[in-house]
Amino acid sequence: MKIGKPAISAAGPKAVYHAMEKAFHAMKVSKTFKILGALNQKGGMDCPGCAWPDPAHRSKLGEYCENGVKAIAEEAIDANADADFFTKNSILEMRGKSDFWLGQQGRLTQPMWIRKGESHYSPVDWNTVFETIGNKLKSLPTPDDAIFYTSGRTSNEAAFLYQLFVRIFGTNNLPDCSNMCHESSGVALNHTLGIGKGSVKLEDFYQSELILIFGQNPGTNHPRMLTALKKAKENGAKIVVVNPLKEAGLMSFQDPQSVLGILGIGAPLADLYLQIRINEDVALVQAVAKKLLERSEKDPSVIDSDFILSNTDGFETYQKALNTLELESLISRTGLKTQEIEEFVNLVTDRKKIIACWAMGLTQHVNAVDNIQEIVNLLLLKGSIGKPGAGTCPVRGHSNVQGDRTMGIWERPSKEFLDTLASTFNFEPPRKHGVDVVGAIEIMHQQPEKVFMSMGGNLLSAAPDTSFTTIALENCAMTIHVSTKLNRSHLHPGEIGFILPCLGRTDIIQEKSGIQKLTVENSMGMVHSTQGNQVARSEYLLSEPHIISQIASRTLGNQIIEWDSLIDNYDNIRDLIGKSVKGFESFNERIKENSILELPNGPREGKFTNDIGKARFTVNSLPDYQMEANELLMMTIRSHDQFNTTIYGMDDRYRGIYGIRTVVLMNKSDIENLKLDVNLPLTLSSHYEDKIRKVEGLTIVPYDIPSGCIATYFPECNELVPIHLKARKSYTPASKSVKVKVSQP
Repeated sequence: MKIGKPAISAAGPKAVYHAMEKAFHAMKVSKTFKILGALNQKGGMDCPGCAWPDPAHRSKLGEYCENGVKAIAEEAIDANADADFFTKNSILEMRGKSDFWLGQQGRLTQPMWIRKGESHYSPVDWNTVFETIGNKLKSLPTPDDAIFYTSGRTSNEAAFLYQLFVRIFGTNNLPDCSNMCHESSGVALNHTLGIGKGSVKLEDFYQSELILIFGQNPGTNHPRMLTALKKAKENGAKIVVVNPLKEAGLMSFQDPQSVLGILGIGAPLADLYLQIRINEDVALVQAVAKKLLERSEKDPSVIDSDFILSNTDGFETYQKALNTLELESLISRTGLKTQEIEEFVNLVTDRKKIIACWAMGLTQHVNAVDNIQEIVNLLLLKGSIGKPGAGTCPVRGHSNVQGDRTMGIWERPSKEFLDTLASTFNFEPPRKHGVDVVGAIEIMHQQPEKVFMSMGGNLLSAAPDTSFTTIALENCAMTIHVSTKLNRSHLHPGEIGFILPCLGRTDIIQEKSGIQKLTVENSMGMVHSTQGNQVARSEYLLSEPHIISQIASRTLGNQIIEWDSLIDNYDNIRDLIGKSVKGFESFNERIKENSILELPNGPREGKFTNDIGKARFTVNSLPDYQMEANELLMMTIRSHDQFNTTIYGMDDRYRGIYGIRTVVLMNKSDIENLKLDVNLPLTLSSHYEDKIRKVEGLTIVPYDIPSGCIATYFPECNELVPIHLKARKSYTPASKSVKVKVSQP
């Protein structure tokens, strides 16, 4: 373990060095450059990491970032976790290994299974896999006894087939990773604007006058966004960051494709950095709005009254609610200085082209939907939606998490979507809503003998309340994991557990008609193709659409859909998508020659497609934690060597933490007031629902974080997040605001 000073600038030559070091350690040099040369290029492969959009003109030097290279190295690693590996390693032995170790064992190469009483996974042929799964699904008392989870890396083609199979089977139990990240964004934006996606395109950043970044760390989670922010700054935009932690990637960017960047000279990004207390964003935005409305009494141009009158509903109620709030109290809650608030207000006052960006720092709280709706209120005050350079920008993590939802992966599908499926495929889909992630875990925990299928992902490491989720998985009659790599969820199987290896983004998909391509949707609603260039390393590897089609045919037969022939050519799948998903008409024709398909987006054009046909002002609640004197508010975060549940290494270079992940970032004054010794291990405990959850053996790291707030790594401290602590309306786990107590030996 080593603790150093946090970085004040991101990317640059160090990022290039660390990225290539990871790549060359995982793969041969020739293979590395072949893959990277095609990464995020037209006709090439989409990065399996984040969903940040590609620019119109791709860099010939490379259209990828440090963590994109790490994601590629993780997937295309030369090592294999083959049958011999599973013979040598029991599940009990592997449970004692770190998530980093599990990921470094290599690509899965053949289907494996384990049955009750066995200690090791063993090989199984595909026919047995499909017959066993199909027979089990057909034997269930009701289709709702099966749960079908989806990760955000699944392609549009696989996601569409998956949801179609599940609905013909007879259930809407289609939880996905959106339930744990941006579900709150979708709920808030659908209610206020009429679409659960952001309203801006990449080009809007270059025209914006002011960019607001809430609860987001792009330097680690989507570093290519830094290029867009740098260009926006060069075009005159100002940037305001609202975040409890100072993140290197929001302070300065060393562009590795510029001379200054290569020399280690960073371009400043944040003009104003507000280190707010955890989850006091509503208080901050309400304080800003109150100041704006006060200024508008003297200068009406401060707000866009014409836009408000013509395009919105609820302004008077919203204004009346703001008038009941005390400005001093709002500012006090944030932990910020009055002068900082004034600087923020000044920047907003003089600008109308405003983009608001956010990530899980806003979406994983009990009041998460309120957080986002309050930001929408601010944009509506300024008329900053539906015009170039302005709008909403929820920044997604997984590379196709938004596409999955567009394809119908959702436990609460709309009537319109189900009606279209019914008319297109001549069957009656289930109308009762299914379970989301938290609901699925609760059901599996309470009612044994369920079937759980995961299309990618690592539910155990991603979900809250780790011990509770572990029992839920082990309670299942059958667990099925379609994966490229080993992960912790595989180590807690049901009575029968399957690990089904699939082809990844970097792999060539060969079917009867030839080499196939897939499609994905980026964070801004643009759809494009992706195609790997690596020959499959094993004869046993199948694509996700192929695996889904075979399970579907053994479960349902071929009466409604000819599953067996559908995957001969993936154009067949896209033809079905074109007939049944709005915006994908003539899908195959529109994505030929590497073109990009822009999906319909009403708010982008100033058209609000919610139930009232106008943008909706909302009245939002402030959080009420009722903290005890000895309690702190904990948020879980990622390290720089991590993407979601995938751990690339043990370092968090930008925060100056090396060789350890079991840490607590804590304000020095809190350490002193609680009389803690930084040289002794720390125990964190959360007290909810008459249950105490603990994580022991943590190391204190004094850090620049607001007093009363602490940060810990995900998934190491997920144990502390109660399964029932979730956002109102969206039901997202509240992993960013958990009350905890500290103790030492």
